[in-house]
Amino acid sequence: MKRNYILLDTPARELLYPFTHTRPVAACRIGILTIREKWEHWLNTAISHYTVPYLQQKYPLKKDETVPAVLIAGNVLPDKALVQAITALEPGQGLFRSHELIAKVTPGDQPDAAPIERKEYLGEISVVRKPWDFFLLNDRALRSDFSLLTAGRVSAPISDTNKVSGEEQIFLEEGAVVEHSILNALTGPIYIGRNAEIMEGCLVRGPLAMGEKAVLKMGTKVYGATTLGPGSVGGGEIKNVVMFGYSNKGHDGYLGDAVIGEWCNLGANATCSNLKNNGSVVRVWVEALQRAEPAGTKCGLLMGDYSRCGIGTMLNTGTVIGASCNIFGADFPPKFVPSFSWGGAGKMERYRIEQALRDIETWMRFKGQEMTETDKQVLEVLFTKLSDD
Repeated sequence: MKRNYILLDTPARELLYPFTHTRPVAACRIGILTIREKWEHWLNTAISHYTVPYLQQKYPLKKDETVPAVLIAGNVLPDKALVQAITALEPGQGLFRSHELIAKVTPGDQPDAAPIERKEYLGEISVVRKPWDFFLLNDRALRSDFSLLTAGRVSAPISDTNKVSGEEQIFLEEGAVVEHSILNALTGPIYIGRNAEIMEGCLVRGPLAMGEKAVLKMGTKVYGATTLGPGSVGGGEIKNVVMFGYSNKGHDGYLGDAVIGEWCNLGANATCSNLKNNGSVVRVWVEALQRAEPAGTKCGLLMGDYSRCGIGTMLNTGTVIGASCNIFGADFPPKFVPSFSWGGAGKMERYRIEQALRDIETWMRFKGQEMTETDKQVLEVLFTKLSDD
């Protein structure tokens, strides 16, 4: 039976700020693919988003009143058993794990309809609940995506200028360039996307995923599980980092156990702590709850879309930087920097929306991209919303 699959943003999306300020949960990247792309591969069909009004224009909901709608929680990662359970649902049924809705089947014109019959899912599921889950779950997600994308395919050849271990776990897409580097895939798979490049002298321990046109600068040290989304640049020392896409950490400095949104930039020698001196649990500010929550013993930087920090910036353990921030100056900035902030440790001001949009447009042009009117509208609405809160 034909069905219309939709990824649903529940109120829990707010717990993933700052990343869901500018996108639905399922548009976030973890592993190689975004959550939506994973579901599209598993279900072999196009999938749309059902999200909050100000994001819906950029991520349109596709309705089809002639077939049932299957709404899947956007923060749930797919696997074989879960996909089988969801595709087996009948109209009016909902799949739950404990009290948490995983999926439901509704009439095509009633996506908000509550399920009539409850079915319990007893298997394990991977759910992104808090921002640090992106790096905590990245190893598992990357390995799953690697198997999904490379099954039955042959990698482009690996240059013999490289030192390679575990070659069967290394996959290069067409146009990928890797020269004079050390690749160790015995610790996890290494996926190099189309037209991506690993420059000379890089040291890589998998798992690693590089999206289309991503770059590792010369001499970069990478520890998995690390994801550099499309158009991203990595340099210095990187460990267990997820970059959604089009972001730069291109110079010396350390970044570990971190999540970086799209269109971000970390200046030369910017360094981010991921471990407290006393080894105690890192508490991270959760914007929606207005309180700090435990994130484990290791948690570095969580940086929302369109944010930047200047050269030599020092960032404390578990620092959260919102969307569209410009951070600079000596000393540590606050551990929570609200969206649309400008300044540093000494003084923080409101980033004027007109200036913020101009600066973002400039950064996007560096990578040959243009900001759309829809992108601008999302940020303008977000700016107003956060100003009113």
